[in-house]
Amino acid sequence: MKEKLNKLYGECIKELQSIGIDILNEKLIGKIDIQLSKRKTKRYGCCKQEEPERKTRYLENGIIKYGKFNKHTIEISSWVMELKDEIIKNTIIHEIIHCMPYCNNHGNEFKKYAKYINQNLNYNIARVGNKVEDYKKSNIEYKEKENYKYKIECKTCGQTFFRKRLSKNFTRKYRCGKCNGKFTIIEIN
Repeated sequence: MKEKLNKLYGECIKELQSIGIDILNEKLIGKIDIQLSKRKTKRYGCCKQEEPERKTRYLENGIIKYGKFNKHTIEISSWVMELKDEIIKNTIIHEIIHCMPYCNNHGNEFKKYAKYINQNLNYNIARVGNKVEDYKKSNIEYKEKENYKYKIECKTCGQTFFRKRLSKNFTRKYRCGKCNGKFTIIEIN
């Protein structure tokens, strides 16, 4: 699985370089390592950042943040490696974008890179993935493995997901990642 991950990561690097994004430029972006996640998780992947660059320090809502980091570790969940290569590469590139300066969230800079890559390389980079659809595209039967207590559904687009527990003000704090709609919570017996 590690060999497959490294092969697909190499393909992503070449594709990004073909449209002018050189992620191997450590001076601009920092050092990037990629590995399989050691934890069982629902997420597709994550980008952990270390060694913040002091010059890029800024204040946001009273919190000190950094725009650029000198070391990034991309972790891809092992269940993602069962899916089609195009879905794995989409996940890798999503996490690579987080390595770019000022892209360590899903804000405007992240969206600019995602849009540019989607247009030039025909990817479908979005803020969130859809496990059910991705399993279907990969011709793998999707089975919900967890015993969830809550089903969360978007009132606008109908997207659903499940949770074992919820924070107190979930419906006030969070909106749908696809359409920004409000959620309704259904308790599962």
